[in-house]
Amino acid sequence: MNKTKLNAIGSAFVFPSIFLTLVFSVYPIGWAIRYMFYDYKGYGDKVFIGLDNFKQLFQDELYWESVVNTFVYAGGKLILTLPISLLLAVILNRAIRGRQVLRAVYFMPTVISSAVMAVVFFIIFNSYNGILNKLLINLHLIDQPIDWLGQKYAMLTAILIAAWGAFGNYMLLFIAGLQNIPTDVYESASLDGANEAQKFWYITIPMLGPVLQIIIMYAIINSLKGYESIMVLTEGGPIGKTEVMFLYVYKLFFPVSTGSGVQTQFGYGSAAGFVTALIVGLITLLYFYMSKRLNKIH
Repeated sequence: MNKTKLNAIGSAFVFPSIFLTLVFSVYPIGWAIRYMFYDYKGYGDKVFIGLDNFKQLFQDELYWESVVNTFVYAGGKLILTLPISLLLAVILNRAIRGRQVLRAVYFMPTVISSAVMAVVFFIIFNSYNGILNKLLINLHLIDQPIDWLGQKYAMLTAILIAAWGAFGNYMLLFIAGLQNIPTDVYESASLDGANEAQKFWYITIPMLGPVLQIIIMYAIINSLKGYESIMVLTEGGPIGKTEVMFLYVYKLFFPVSTGSGVQTQFGYGSAAGFVTALIVGLITLLYFYMSKRLNKIH
């Protein structure tokens, strides 16, 4: 087969990916960049207003409250998810009976749709007839139902559900990293009298360093972008207590409450989406910078 035919075959395989990327990624980004300078509600005339959408956004208290909520949500999810994922990875990386089954069970939440998962947890955490409240009352641990999706506990509930849905994915990534650590390193440490805690702290963590950096970056981005389960559980309520950045932007394009009187705002939503993406990008760059500095120190 000559070089021309090989190039043609290679182009035929690559073309679908390039086409889909252009249609579903490049074109929407270009569309949003254009309309963030317009007053456009998805219908009617498009009016060029320059930077007015950005001026409105920087004065929008609800948006900046959603930014704060996003950091709380992402921070809580990371604090819960990463240690649990690493601990389970260490346990399931050992030669224990049924470890393949346990890996599959713990990974299962990752492949379940966020919307379906949120509906199930809504039934569990429902304040009035939820399964969790009934169980706690039957066990005489509480006297009256707890409003898990109310102002006091809504964010905590959202964080717990998000952590449950994510830890299996990071667990498998940690397992992949652990399997690249030579076993003779642990054997040498055992001969020198090192206990399990010392081997974990002085061997596992340092040798997981490169993989750990990638996992943390991946977890940060996913945590900042997450909103699907919150949308199903609370729609950002009550009173904006669980409103996060990407849910706020989503509502500007697709109002989630029918009959609420909220209109689509494609122009303003594009500006909010651009600033939101910029915030996530800056945090990612800051993490890269800090990681490089730590590598130089070590």
